[in-house]
Amino acid sequence: MSTPSVSYSMTIRLEVPAAGNAVSRLTATMEALGGSVTALDVISSDTDRLGIDVTIAAGSTSHADEIVQELRGIEGVTLGKVSDRTFLMHLGGKIEMQSKHPIRNRDDLSMIYTPGVARVCMAIAENPEDARRLTIKRNSVAVVTDGSAVLGLGNIGPKAALPVMEGKAALFKRFAGIDAWPICLDTQDTDAIVEIVKAIAPGFAGINLEDISAPRCFEIEARLREALDIPVFHDDQHGTAIVVLAALTNALRVVDKGIESVRVVMSGAGAAGTAILKLLLAAGVKNAVVADIHGVVHAGREDLVDAAPGSALRWIADNTNPEGLTGTLKEAVRGADVFIGVSAPNVLDGDDVAAMADGAIVFALANPDPEVDPAVARRTAAVVATGRSDFPNQINNVLVFPGVFRGLLDAQSRTVNTEMMLAAAQALAGVVTEDELNPNYIVPSVFNDKVAGAVAGAVRDAAEAAGVTAHTHTETTPRSTTAL
Repeated sequence: MSTPSVSYSMTIRLEVPAAGNAVSRLTATMEALGGSVTALDVISSDTDRLGIDVTIAAGSTSHADEIVQELRGIEGVTLGKVSDRTFLMHLGGKIEMQSKHPIRNRDDLSMIYTPGVARVCMAIAENPEDARRLTIKRNSVAVVTDGSAVLGLGNIGPKAALPVMEGKAALFKRFAGIDAWPICLDTQDTDAIVEIVKAIAPGFAGINLEDISAPRCFEIEARLREALDIPVFHDDQHGTAIVVLAALTNALRVVDKGIESVRVVMSGAGAAGTAILKLLLAAGVKNAVVADIHGVVHAGREDLVDAAPGSALRWIADNTNPEGLTGTLKEAVRGADVFIGVSAPNVLDGDDVAAMADGAIVFALANPDPEVDPAVARRTAAVVATGRSDFPNQINNVLVFPGVFRGLLDAQSRTVNTEMMLAAAQALAGVVTEDELNPNYIVPSVFNDKVAGAVAGAVRDAAEAAGVTAHTHTETTPRSTTAL
């Protein structure tokens, strides 16, 4: 039976006899079925009956249905409305647009809209850089998807991906004060996506690509970075990579190993895996081995002998595996210091983790089912992290993308580069102090109020040091503002 989760939380309205033990029978029934009662509120009462709202967490949709059905069979209990709390939270969408200024009278209307707005339009026409100062552009990010690779769900299309993009926008606002806008494209054609994003870019200060399948995501990102004068960041790649590097930095502090001396074995050569690998190499990893569904990636593998030099797998083959390992993931992980999985459930077991080096670090990040059972891995590994919120050390992109974009927008950066991502990872790792660091706390909580500011400051400084900010390309003499 699945562990109860707030994701499957429901509120059930019931009527029960006022006398007797009906309430205790209700709670006992739900808990016997594996549900977790999180709230019980009496909403009405008379001499004979009680009205009760019971909130319960189940382990799955079918588990919730089972609990409801069982409650229907309790004598004297009348079942009313059953509300799925997750669906209620999404009802009508999770975000909205609000005006920053009240429109109370004709004066307000004339300044916010016509005729006053025309003066601002002409100011921007004379100096396009003023769009950052005089419009929402300065604080706006487009969250762009085609719905082809939604986490854990696959190719579900743009409409079904919209709740995820809304959630992303809500997190941008909550953690970094950024106005983010979901843009769900009804095409999976690479050329079309590039042209659409180029066309909408004037209204934004950054582009966050989301849930676009590999290998198309690599080309889309590369072409947009080449074409646009605002940063383009594929969070599934680079957000994941930054958090992984930060977590690994602190995990290595726990086990007292250097990043240059460890052997890292990775499972997964898709978008996230490739980005993680590239950032780890940039951070100093010397010995990395990658495995995919066909086994260890190496230059002599039959399917790679004739692969194009620019292909992702060929690049991995040419830049990893210095010892020339072949064979399976299970064989490669023997004696390894670090395992990082961004692939599929249950590709390793406890024996595989036990065969790793002393002080082993295991990041099993597949969701919802990791590459190895975290409880099993913890028997022999020194540090274990997952992508799940019900285990310690959750590798969660929300630790990174709000702060990264806050820093990029504050710096008015025209791009995002490896140095900025390395700075973000270092800053995130630094939020965990020496006094706090332990095997179960290598990354801070997503609700740690120091996270976004630390990451933003590091990214802003790196952007300014790189000389890629908008103000480094504009004239220093201010334009006349007498008309403003």
